[in-house]
Amino acid sequence: MTVDKAAPAGGSILVVGGGISGLTTALEAAEVGYEVFIVEKNPYLGGRVAQLNQYFPKLCPPTCGLEINFRRIKDNPKIKVFTLGEVEKVDGVPGSYDVTIKLNPRFVNENCTACNECVDVCPAERNNDFNFNMDKTKAIYRPSAMAFPMKYVIDSSACKGSECGKCVEVCQYDAINLNMESKSVNLKVGAIVWSTGWTPYDATKIDNLGFGQYKNIITNMMLERLASKNGPTKGQILRPSDNTAPESIVFVQCAGSRDENYLPYCSYICCMASLKHTTYIRQQYPDAKIYIFYIDLRAPGQRYEKFYKMVKEDKNVFFIKGKVAEVIEDSETKGITVVAENTITGEKIKQKADMVVLATGMQPSTCDVKLPADVKYNEEGFIINDFEKGGMFAAGCANKPADVVSSNQNATGIALKAIQTLVKR
Repeated sequence: MTVDKAAPAGGSILVVGGGISGLTTALEAAEVGYEVFIVEKNPYLGGRVAQLNQYFPKLCPPTCGLEINFRRIKDNPKIKVFTLGEVEKVDGVPGSYDVTIKLNPRFVNENCTACNECVDVCPAERNNDFNFNMDKTKAIYRPSAMAFPMKYVIDSSACKGSECGKCVEVCQYDAINLNMESKSVNLKVGAIVWSTGWTPYDATKIDNLGFGQYKNIITNMMLERLASKNGPTKGQILRPSDNTAPESIVFVQCAGSRDENYLPYCSYICCMASLKHTTYIRQQYPDAKIYIFYIDLRAPGQRYEKFYKMVKEDKNVFFIKGKVAEVIEDSETKGITVVAENTITGEKIKQKADMVVLATGMQPSTCDVKLPADVKYNEEGFIINDFEKGGMFAAGCANKPADVVSSNQNATGIALKAIQTLVKR
């Protein structure tokens, strides 16, 4: 492992995580003159927003907001981006931190033009985690259609390495190095913003809802990818078992959330996400029946309440107040029967559907793997901000469940907190 020394930066800010919160924090600080380093563990920036089909409040595609931010990053010499990076160690005090970053090899260098010739000759495949393993890519791949940086990356666990080397042979730009190694970068910064984001709750842990057991039960984020034009089905929402158009879909709200056995808290976004998903389905299948089983519906704010009322007016959308107890698959049709009790009428309901979508909640990425830094967490694993101490802060969903709008607002405030740490120094 080699060690590179970055330029000393006593007045610099380190942003860990290149999702929408991290990008906002970095840009707000850099555009008022501060040097900012962004460290992202993935080979691309954009985080969860890059995986969405549309996001509130305007139901824009991710290209709407991310491309503007990517351009601002490209144009700003104050911002240095490290992808495939992991923070290994943090020492120091507010105003003066020494940080060690491990940079994992991409095996593709700056010469890459994303011409795709390497992909055409690659014989190896990997599960596409960007699409929640619903399709595959080659071992050398572009993470998404709007990936930033627009460079390919090699999955070393799938690549055959030097015994194959076909990608190296076909590359006209000398952009592929199969011998690339990890390296370490040392940074001196005055403040650190942890914008480490969230991960969807693992639905296989929810014993009674059949995810992983029945093909036609998917999660809300999987539906988001199915609806995306750069997703596994090119934007068509289809039943996974036979790739046919669903005539009926059940949404199970609070799938694992507000439950002491799984996630004890509300994830804030799930209700609105499912309401948004009904609009996806309605656009493609005007006659499809949609059933939403809920405990309580949360539409925070006047704009979201208005959206909820609009969906309620759809005669093909049915809201049932009741918690789903069981799911049963028809062995022949692969359809799913959802069993629940209507808490208003007391009636036991058995609703058949072609597909079921589980509205799983969000967990902080720091839930299972703690950061190598002196930060505190609440019981759910979210980072607690200590504004009195200063120096290190959590932004966006690293701090609490939030939607894109709230995450951006929070990130702007946290950028100011980071700057205040430097000013006080």
